[in-house]
Amino acid sequence: MEISQNMNDCIVIIPTYNEIENIESIIRSVLSQHKPFHVLIIDDNSPDHTADKVILLQSEFEDRLFLEKREKKSGLGTAYVHGFRWALRHKYDFIFEMDADFSHNPNDLEKLYSACHFGDADLAIGSRYVTGVNVVNWPLSRVLMSYFASVYVRMITGMKIHDATAGFVCYKRKVLEEINLDKIKFVGYAFQIEMKYRTYCKKFQITEVPIIFTDRTKGQSKMSNSIIVEAVFGVIALRLKRLVNTL
Repeated sequence: MEISQNMNDCIVIIPTYNEIENIESIIRSVLSQHKPFHVLIIDDNSPDHTADKVILLQSEFEDRLFLEKREKKSGLGTAYVHGFRWALRHKYDFIFEMDADFSHNPNDLEKLYSACHFGDADLAIGSRYVTGVNVVNWPLSRVLMSYFASVYVRMITGMKIHDATAGFVCYKRKVLEEINLDKIKFVGYAFQIEMKYRTYCKKFQITEVPIIFTDRTKGQSKMSNSIIVEAVFGVIALRLKRLVNTL
């Protein structure tokens, strides 16, 4: 299937905090795809100077690589919201979320794009669980936690999504225009769930695209107990808000 060569339709948002070991490789990999993606790095003032490496690479990838540097570490959710607003201002039609650590394979970006551009998806999810459990290098305890988190989300929200906490997605522009980004409050797993739930409540079409998720080999995971707790109670809060029409 031929991929559109419009230079201005796709932006891949990658939040970073201390990703100096991965940042150059992930940028080069995304920008080497057949589809000419653009990349927006949202860096939370990384002490390891991730942003400085991005600035050096901008001279090589002029007009395709962009950087927004924030003053401090403020959470994944706020980083993506910052990126969404930037992408909407710059008129991108397809807006992606992606991690910097190669847990999401850049070669899968075109699958998500195709699901939205050529298919009927308004939100395409790179799903670890839609065709079984496709996770590499995670301990069993974390696989089970992630898998059953999505089962829990389906039970509470009614969404028929196998991977509700997935962080590898593509939104059509109209979805982010319809969602009130000022109301997005969660920062970790719960942010990913909240965005999917708000998309679902707006009756947009959601499609899961099977991917293989590979745990990072460089750098440190940002997972914490507080993020897990936020997800567990955040799902209930989202459902209650919808029931009382305050979502």
